[in-house]
Amino acid sequence: MKVNQAEFVISAVGPNQYPDDALPEIALAGRSNVGKSSLINRMINRKNLARTSSTPGKTQHLNYYRINEDLYFVDFPGYGYAKVSKTQRQAWGGMIEKYLLERETLKLILLIIDLRHPPSKDDELMYDWLKHHDLPVCVVATKADKIPKSRWQKHMKIIRDALVLRAGDQLMLFSSEAGIGRDELWEQINSFIEDGADHLEEDNL
Repeated sequence: MKVNQAEFVISAVGPNQYPDDALPEIALAGRSNVGKSSLINRMINRKNLARTSSTPGKTQHLNYYRINEDLYFVDFPGYGYAKVSKTQRQAWGGMIEKYLLERETLKLILLIIDLRHPPSKDDELMYDWLKHHDLPVCVVATKADKIPKSRWQKHMKIIRDALVLRAGDQLMLFSSEAGIGRDELWEQINSFIEDGADHLEEDNL
């Protein structure tokens, strides 16, 4: 996809603040500091639109980024950061669960995993929860530029085995630094948006 326009819209804390223009939404989930904001910046070819930080747990809302007036990226708070209070984690969890289960414009969840390391228990729990609720999910293994290309498949297999990926489950390689996988991920995103549009047309027949 050629990105001509991209803008930060809102840091939302509840449904009353979510955009109401019914554009498709692509959510990004993952542990703190896994690189969600960097992935957004690479996907839209902007350096600093999505707010990156070396401080884990900084994203505490649902950050909306509108792309080409066609769709939104929705950046979730990172999970698994121990210094965030239990009360705050529960509040984030409730907000995210409500969004995932009730947001009609949600088309795809990108679960971001660091290719260099096995998925954490939180990653496994998140993936299992998404699959249990039959939500559309694509696992994106990022930071591929940090390890030799000869080891990519080995690390991808570790992720497949840890998450118990089945035939048809989506797993993609990505690097925000090198741009590896950008075009392929856009194709994946567009396929889910178009599939949702096709279903909507069928329902209206």
